[in-house]
Amino acid sequence: MDQIIRYLKNSSHILIATHANPDGDAIGSLIAMGLCLDVLNKKTTLYNESPIPAVYRFLPAVNRVVRNIKNENYDLAVILDCGNLKRIGMAASVVRQIPITVNIDHHVTNTHFGQLQLVDTSACATAEIIYCLIKQMNVSFDKAIATSIYTGILTDTGSFRFSNTNRAAFAICQEMVGLGVDPYNVAQHVYGTYSLGRMKLLNLALDSIEISDNGKLSIMTLTQDMFYKTHTQAEDVDGLINYARRIENIKVAALIQECGNGKKKLNAFNRFHISLRSDETVDVAAIAGLFGGGGHASAAGFNIESTLSDIKLQLLNMADKI
Repeated sequence: MDQIIRYLKNSSHILIATHANPDGDAIGSLIAMGLCLDVLNKKTTLYNESPIPAVYRFLPAVNRVVRNIKNENYDLAVILDCGNLKRIGMAASVVRQIPITVNIDHHVTNTHFGQLQLVDTSACATAEIIYCLIKQMNVSFDKAIATSIYTGILTDTGSFRFSNTNRAAFAICQEMVGLGVDPYNVAQHVYGTYSLGRMKLLNLALDSIEISDNGKLSIMTLTQDMFYKTHTQAEDVDGLINYARRIENIKVAALIQECGNGKKKLNAFNRFHISLRSDETVDVAAIAGLFGGGGHASAAGFNIESTLSDIKLQLLNMADKI
């Protein structure tokens, strides 16, 4: 950590990025890191390839997150909450041109990319690691940084329901509340309200659920046509897989999300993102790893180019081994 802090303090222009289709931990960590470096008077660029999900747009400084970057004179890249560099998307080619890359993450499947790594798989969230880093840098927490850290931990622990919830999750969040974070306000933004379009998308997603013959795997499908019909975007997908995971006797839930723009035929060769969730009796990170993905034992994912029917067939065949 000391070596990373030296690079952070000695760098002039720092690119901070996190994975595409960001969750609360990714966005919270990204903003907290950026605000911390503001205190040190560093020039920073905050990057994410995807639109910020509506439920996280209340976070401070979220408008600073850009979706496109150029080969500027960056002397340091900080990649957050990514098991591998390609998870940030197209900007990975820019990062590879930057002299030093710092990899900060908590996923067990992290590939330890970059010249410097701060990977703590015991952390409840990347936001916990950022909290410790900020503490070590002797940067004071203000309400904006505290709100970002709190949101990252709250969402990645499933409101303290998931097995990654540790003592630090409660201790840090208590400290952040002491700094002015309003738990009710954060919860209202993250969980309180949904657009009509998202509710219509949820209805279509629920109708799409299929169960394997052994009753242990559920598959939910979201197509571009569904997004088109409900006037929604990929950012509205956050949390939908939990409905498939909570079905009685289900061990693993898979959400197949068709990527790309426009409507395409379902039997066409296309790009898909597969999210996996388990009841913690199955290691879905290992399953995702078979397809070049990764994540946690109970939450993982991967990208694949295939047909929808073939993906479903592969998942259903896998169900027999659960």
